[in-house]
Amino acid sequence: MGSTLQSLWNYRGFIFGSVKREFETKYQNSVLGAAWTIVNPMAMIMVYTIIFSQVMKARLPGAETQFAYSIYLCAGLLTWGLFTEIVTRGQNIFIENANFLKKISFPRLTLPVILVFNACINFAIILSLFLIFLILSNNWPGWSLLYLVPLLVIQLLLASGLGMVLGVLNVFFRDVGQFFGIFLQLWFWLTPIVYPSDILPQAARNWMVLNPMFPLIRAYQSVFIGQGIADWSSLCIPLAAGTVLCALGWRMFHNHSGEMVDEL
Repeated sequence: MGSTLQSLWNYRGFIFGSVKREFETKYQNSVLGAAWTIVNPMAMIMVYTIIFSQVMKARLPGAETQFAYSIYLCAGLLTWGLFTEIVTRGQNIFIENANFLKKISFPRLTLPVILVFNACINFAIILSLFLIFLILSNNWPGWSLLYLVPLLVIQLLLASGLGMVLGVLNVFFRDVGQFFGIFLQLWFWLTPIVYPSDILPQAARNWMVLNPMFPLIRAYQSVFIGQGIADWSSLCIPLAAGTVLCALGWRMFHNHSGEMVDEL
């Protein structure tokens, strides 16, 4: 592990250069360019706010402000978006860079690291716009925003670990990517993002402990609504799952990196 971290540090210039190049390439042929990173999330926030707070008059149980449900929904979608971007891109990261891996010698783990950095940049842009919306709508959550730091660390552990495991498996079993795409849609609706968990029967809520994204999403939503985090112990599950998946993903990659190049 120590040698792996040292290799990543030695290739930090390659990593940051790749992150910058990917960001620039993404928008180089568009008229608005990088402005799309602002337009898309801004449109999403405006649409959800107008539809749910003004048109549907949706209200969040236990919250009095008219934008509470819109904030609840946007917080869940932003969190889920970061998770799915890392996982879905992670499962194809080695296949998409097959030619690169065969022709150039470099630490293979730089590819997932580059992916995570790019996902974090996209998330930071969207999060900044969301925070501006909270200020303008007079719903600033205050000091509870500091809780986002440990939440983000836990989420990145979980997403990166799962993406790494799927990425290695997908090299040898291409059905993994297809199956997980279907499973991800089911996972979304089994996670209280567009609905509060309080409306579920108690039996269904008991099963929610098996969903590591449930306490994470709930914690993010509570922070943005301004309620803080009431149950820190629930975050032990996604933290443990993320740690195990990262260890498993690194082990799988370490044991099969040579075979992966041949398989690609």
